[in-house]
Amino acid sequence: MSKTYYTTIGLEVHAELHTNRKMFCGCKNDPDQEQPNTNVCPVCMAHPGTLPVPNKQAIEHVIRVGLALGGAIADFSEFDRKNYFYPDIPKGYQISQYKYPIVTGGEVAGVAITRVHLEEDTANSKHDRGAFSLVDFNRAGVPLMELVTEPVIHSAKQAGDFGRELQLLFRYLGVSEANMEKGQMRVELNISVSDDPEKFGTKVEVKNINSFRAVERAAECEIARMTALLEDGKGDEIVQETRGWDENKQATFSQRKKENSQDYRYFPDPDIPKMRLHEAFNLDALRDGLPELPTEKRVRYVDNFGIKSEDIEVYIADMTLATWFEGVAGALTDKDQIKIASNFIVSDILGFLKKDATLQLPDTTSFSTVVKMYTENKLSSRAVKDLLLIMMSQSIDPETYAQEHGMIQQNDEGPVKEMLAKLIEAHPSVVADYKSGKENALMFFVGQVMKESKGSANPAMVKKLLLEMLG
Repeated sequence: MSKTYYTTIGLEVHAELHTNRKMFCGCKNDPDQEQPNTNVCPVCMAHPGTLPVPNKQAIEHVIRVGLALGGAIADFSEFDRKNYFYPDIPKGYQISQYKYPIVTGGEVAGVAITRVHLEEDTANSKHDRGAFSLVDFNRAGVPLMELVTEPVIHSAKQAGDFGRELQLLFRYLGVSEANMEKGQMRVELNISVSDDPEKFGTKVEVKNINSFRAVERAAECEIARMTALLEDGKGDEIVQETRGWDENKQATFSQRKKENSQDYRYFPDPDIPKMRLHEAFNLDALRDGLPELPTEKRVRYVDNFGIKSEDIEVYIADMTLATWFEGVAGALTDKDQIKIASNFIVSDILGFLKKDATLQLPDTTSFSTVVKMYTENKLSSRAVKDLLLIMMSQSIDPETYAQEHGMIQQNDEGPVKEMLAKLIEAHPSVVADYKSGKENALMFFVGQVMKESKGSANPAMVKKLLLEMLG
């Protein structure tokens, strides 16, 4: 009988901070700079005799993250030297934090946070020019925030969901774009599998992950690999190491033996003064200045608008769309209209935008007018869709346009009865299908009437008349 295995995952998340300058020098922090070795200076190139000067804006960003997490902001903090040699570390050490991080504790999406600290990013090694590597130092010294979770995640999906929620938090706070594809946010998995719920298995770190879907797939792959080894009695083959994620092969691969903190020989950086953060920053003012966070917005959208949770997540993920939606909601009179508006936005407007990038969101007042016309039975859902597509490419008055183009819903039974009589006579086989029990045949006639009336007939009335006429 197969044993039960227990997965434990902890995450290390790095995010490049959105600041004007680099972490310890005056060079421009520009993630979009394509010309290599442009934003560099003697400090970030580690020339002898240069001294680092901390970026106060970057420190403030980390404090704001800590406040949003509900973590504790350290009074005393300092920077340390993390020693290791690699071509993208010009000094032979990285300025980081070890014993005294800026933030301890807090939580996101139900996942407890261990710490959040600040360090400098490394340079960027390039391997695309031939049988050699080049180094671009534009990224060297960019402010880099590292967040470490407690080992309390127990599934690949939970790891992915946490990463997505953390990305939203960074974007709402304005501290980082956190674009994984651009390397602005990097997630590293620390995974162990054990057959004893009271003990951790051997920890393996997985890197080279550039999307949240890849976070989930890499976790699933590594969990399966370790579980299979344990099942086969080969648990000793699981060693503490760093593994990479191969997106093409959908598999992890061994990179190197995992270092520990002793290997890095941390010690306080003698060139950077100690920090008294409670004196240097007004924590109450920073806390009061936090924007509405995703968790708070979800609650408000449920309370104020009553829309579906799926719709809420669409707005949470797109702050521009959310602002536009709130403008629409403010012009409507009740929750029922707001729910209908949201259905049209998520089902139709976003679909149009996806198909045609030249289209734009309609004016909030005009769109709310269309929603009101629909709830007053002046427009059918088909007419709303047609009208919306027009409104997204040109400026029109929807009420006037609908009147001039015969889109106003007709509730006069006379003309509809005439259309139905002709259709019933012309399609006896469909009538026979309906009378034999195929109720879907009814929708054929409804569709034909809507087509002939250009969407102006009331579909509910059409169906009622059909039932009467077909017996």
